[in-house]
Amino acid sequence: MNAPRRALLIVNPGSRNGETAHDAAVQGLRRHGIEPVCHECGKREDLSPLIAKHGKQVDMIVVGGGDGTLSAAASGVMQVKRPLGILPTGTANDLARTLGIPEDIEQAIRVIGETHTHLIDVGSVNGEMFFNVASIGLSAELAQELTPDLKRRFGKLGYAVAALRVLVRARPFRARIIAADRAVRSLTLQVAVGNGRFYGGGNIVTQTAAIDDGCLDLYSLEFLHAWRLVLLLRAFRRGEHTARREVRDLRGQAFEVHTRRPRPVNADGEIVTHTPAVFQVLPKAIEIIVPAEPVERAA
Repeated sequence: MNAPRRALLIVNPGSRNGETAHDAAVQGLRRHGIEPVCHECGKREDLSPLIAKHGKQVDMIVVGGGDGTLSAAASGVMQVKRPLGILPTGTANDLARTLGIPEDIEQAIRVIGETHTHLIDVGSVNGEMFFNVASIGLSAELAQELTPDLKRRFGKLGYAVAALRVLVRARPFRARIIAADRAVRSLTLQVAVGNGRFYGGGNIVTQTAAIDDGCLDLYSLEFLHAWRLVLLLRAFRRGEHTARREVRDLRGQAFEVHTRRPRPVNADGEIVTHTPAVFQVLPKAIEIIVPAEPVERAA
């Protein structure tokens, strides 16, 4: 008899559905012939070192959490070169949405059990990894406003509550954006650099954005008044905002963003560094366990 496959299982207990996901994951993995090796991780910065320490002794890494937790795991997963299985227990779950992984835990475990894999890109900003989007401006302020308590109380609606608070006090700032073939100066409310397709609970980076195309997609919101962004809410959900005259968009493998004073950089919902910021794409850097037929979910 063949030995069962083994999975390093780490579930963030602080994620929105983390408390109930752990036991379900243990039982579900075993039903699919996968023996979980469970470890707890209390701090985001300890996640990749934990994976690097134990990951080579197993066949796959399974992480339960939101987008910030998954990004924190990326460096460790790349180091041990094992497939990553996702249990989307966070609030937005945009990486799962990009990959067509169902939010239902039992269905997500079934995907892991079937173990179809696909190579995807990873974004890097000042050496910090991200899957979806890293940004300066409104989204960084939103990340600071969107407290764990607000997420627990309001779920996805918490994004709207926090966004309204941020928009009221938002002011444009000056940035210098450097691409491979040009450098531009921008008076902007936000500079966002996307690696994946979805961010912010279902907004689309651009209509052509993909997580396996070897490119980053940058946009700069060059509005003088933040309230005008409310008129673009539907366009953001569809990825049509880059068609507006006030939205600058660039595509490439690397960008630099400089500001007059250091500004926080939000990567997948977590403040990870400050400007000046160097963005790069790491093509086909991680093997992800995905559905054989991706699940279509509404943005």
